[in-house]
Amino acid sequence: MELLKSKILTEGKVLKDDILKVDAFLNHQIDPVLMDAIGKEFASRFAEQPVTKILTIESSGIAPAVMTGLYMNVPVVFARKQKSLTLTDGLLTAQVYSFTKQVNNQIAISSTFISEQDHVLILDDFLANGQAALGLIDLVQQAGATVSGIGIVIEKAFQDGGEKLRDKGFKVESLARIKSLKNKTVDFLDDTREVINE
Repeated sequence: MELLKSKILTEGKVLKDDILKVDAFLNHQIDPVLMDAIGKEFASRFAEQPVTKILTIESSGIAPAVMTGLYMNVPVVFARKQKSLTLTDGLLTAQVYSFTKQVNNQIAISSTFISEQDHVLILDDFLANGQAALGLIDLVQQAGATVSGIGIVIEKAFQDGGEKLRDKGFKVESLARIKSLKNKTVDFLDDTREVINE
């Protein structure tokens, strides 16, 4: 997706060989025009899949998931990382390790919102080691629902998350796949190389 790649190159920051900071447009400040394009792209890529719900994780997955839900005309459910006084009954929970924050989180959704009749599209902002996606898959399976596919805004293809998910037979669509971040250079899997923010 060229618009997304352009944003990564012009506004992203490579902090380390395995960390790309995109808070200028994706996970702190949000670019609505980009989110609209992302929603349209995911809706197109999963148009042939049966999808009745979209599931993401708070908070960075919410914006792309909502825009995709708008184009697919389906509700969006987000797994919470923080305990809520109102989210107490019928909880489905899973453990997720955050690579960036280096902590374990318990994520939770209410079983009210995903049932065994649902076909769920999982969306998230990043795919690195696959822990968030695997946690969301666990929630869908606990509900007895079916995973229709997994949509990722940015995949760090040099880490093993994408391979793990594809090896399990899931349809994974990533809008930007990064082969390497070495030497502050974004090397996309399609061999587009650019140095950013030196």
